[in-house]
Amino acid sequence: MLCSAAHIRHTVLAAAAALLLAGCTAVGPGAPGTPGVPSGAAAQDALLKGAEHRLVVDCLRDQGLSPASRPRAPDEDRTFRAALFGAGPRELSVTLATGATVTAHQDGCLATARHRLYGDQRRWFRVQVIVDNLRAEAQARVRADPAHRAALDRWTRCVTPSGRPRPDRPDPAVATRCGRESGLDEVRARLEAAELAAVRTLRRDELTAYRQLRDRALRRAAELPAPTHPQKGPTLS
Repeated sequence: MLCSAAHIRHTVLAAAAALLLAGCTAVGPGAPGTPGVPSGAAAQDALLKGAEHRLVVDCLRDQGLSPASRPRAPDEDRTFRAALFGAGPRELSVTLATGATVTAHQDGCLATARHRLYGDQRRWFRVQVIVDNLRAEAQARVRADPAHRAALDRWTRCVTPSGRPRPDRPDPAVATRCGRESGLDEVRARLEAAELAAVRTLRRDELTAYRQLRDRALRRAAELPAPTHPQKGPTLS
């Protein structure tokens, strides 16, 4: 999945709806050989998501809130959302190289769950946001490259009918042909690979921290005792 700058211009309230931000750049499975930790990245993601969900549900129940039956009255719903996502000013903030800023609360059950799993909540938030958007950073660098701008200009001229303004949505067949004839497809593929590699080198420290904190969370998730009651909800939309 590609993350664009527009996509990440949301608050973590929206991102938290999935209880785990989806990574845009694979960093590989971690915590090898740890009892209870699966070896595959997809299975590890499921373990982390399940553990985070369970900790959120437990936190809400401790406050007398029922995750399985989210309140519908506006006042009750605001109370529920504040307990889940936090309230007041957002204490966590990361501004990416693309210019987009992502923010989050440091309180609330979601933040509490992530603190339990990852330990250093502020550090985890920062490196997760950066790592999840490495591809967006690389794409911004591609767009700024003179070779890409020149190829895009050729593509634009190619899809624009003679004597008429460029259509908002060029015919797909024409756009495909022009992508090939203008060299835009080749330039884009070449630059995207090179810039992603460059960005991963630039963000080496963040990638290392991401793996370390994720490995810690996997171990914590595997060590959680079995639940004593069904884990249902909450509905986070």
